[in-house]
Amino acid sequence: MKVMRLVAAMVVALPSLAIAQATAPAGHTMSGGDHAAHMAKGQPANGPDVGQPAPDFTISVIGQAGAAKSVKLADFRGQTVVLAFFPRVRTSGCTTQMQSYRDKYRELFAAGNKVTLLAISTDPSEAQQAWAKDENFPMWFGSDADGTVGAMYGAYDAAAKYDKRYLYVIGPDGKVTYTAKPFRQMVETAYSELGDAVAKARGAK
Repeated sequence: MKVMRLVAAMVVALPSLAIAQATAPAGHTMSGGDHAAHMAKGQPANGPDVGQPAPDFTISVIGQAGAAKSVKLADFRGQTVVLAFFPRVRTSGCTTQMQSYRDKYRELFAAGNKVTLLAISTDPSEAQQAWAKDENFPMWFGSDADGTVGAMYGAYDAAAKYDKRYLYVIGPDGKVTYTAKPFRQMVETAYSELGDAVAKARGAK
């Protein structure tokens, strides 16, 4: 009887042990991207949708000149903001995308008049700035080194360790007004659709 009671106790304990091991593996720590994804349980896995508030974040930004500085998305409230996540600086598809933004900057982004274009990748600020200087890019670049911001917007690929080519337009009221998941950088209509979306968002209250 004692043996039978011992076996029964072990059977009851095993599921609890399995759950504990699955939920709290030894030495496990969350990366920045994993943590952001964990904290954003109320959002779609693919990032916020049109009509939803854009999740606030803090990121290190840099341009062609000057040092990197920390900004919050909330700092741009009252403006239209375009978040353009992309995989890597100096790669062919990303170069095509950013060169098109540069060449159509006035047409697509009202030459920066109450419109902020923030291009975000996991590259370090130094690499982003060198690329911006070489290509004369007019936009801000944000360094999402650990994928935290990308995870909040469904863009971070944890396996590849880079942000996918997702794009969001955020109106002056802080709500998402347009998304492209992914942004089709090789398709001309993708740019005209973006320009229309920015123009519409600029009129949002």
